Amino acid sequence: MAKIISVINQKGGVGKTTTAVNLAAYLLKAGKTALIVDIDPQGNASSGLGVDKNSGANTTYDVLLGRTPVEQSIVETASGIAIVPANAKLANAEIELASELQRETKLKQALENLTYDYVLIDCPPALSLLTINSLTASNYVLIPVQAEYYALEGLSQLLDVIQRVRKGLNTQLELLGVVVTMYDSRTTLADNVLDELKKHFGDKLFSTVIPRNVRLAEAPSFGKTVLEHDKWSKGARAYKQLAKELIEKMGRKA
Repeated sequence: MAKIISVINQKGGVGKTTTAVNLAAYLLKAGKTALIVDIDPQGNASSGLGVDKNSGANTTYDVLLGRTPVEQSIVETASGIAIVPANAKLANAEIELASELQRETKLKQALENLTYDYVLIDCPPALSLLTINSLTASNYVLIPVQAEYYALEGLSQLLDVIQRVRKGLNTQLELLGVVVTMYDSRTTLADNVLDELKKHFGDKLFSTVIPRNVRLAEAPSFGKTVLEHDKWSKGARAYKQLAKELIEKMGRKA
């Protein structure tokens, strides 16, 4: 039975896609099987893995609308990571699903028979029907939070949405944890944000912190994970440690 994790934050630019893609890379390296489901109409996870989003292949849009089974929409990338890609057409799904019965559970129905160890859903930076579908389909939520001034803004709203989904649509949903991204140890601000998050989340805060790192930022432009691009970089070492910590957390839940 796959462990399905929504990687989510309604703020954009917090390292959400970077986290989904590079976690998947290091889960694979650790001997686990992993699938990314790109449910963001921007399709950054898809393009970041070198997938041609507009090739005419099946996408998350087709899966959500029940036009193709998820198994027929999986693309094996050059990185070795399997992904269900997304493109701008996915934005239409919000409108097309609006009148459907059980519209919040379309993704859950599509993913329920997958046999991967981990399915990472790269969510859009919005609390939309696509996001609700992701949370309804997931066992766990992973929230990347940028180590900057506005980091905590909007988090309470996101946690409220998670709580409402847990009550109404998915009683199994659990906050796996919060991971700090884009951390710059030279600034007092980053340390202050980290301290605030420790107060708010306690042991739900991953001890691994993802630093600001040029090699990490440039890897998607080559259609690569940071593991392929520069496995000795600070960013690569951080995601390797994060994957290890995630696997350990999951082991304690088994």
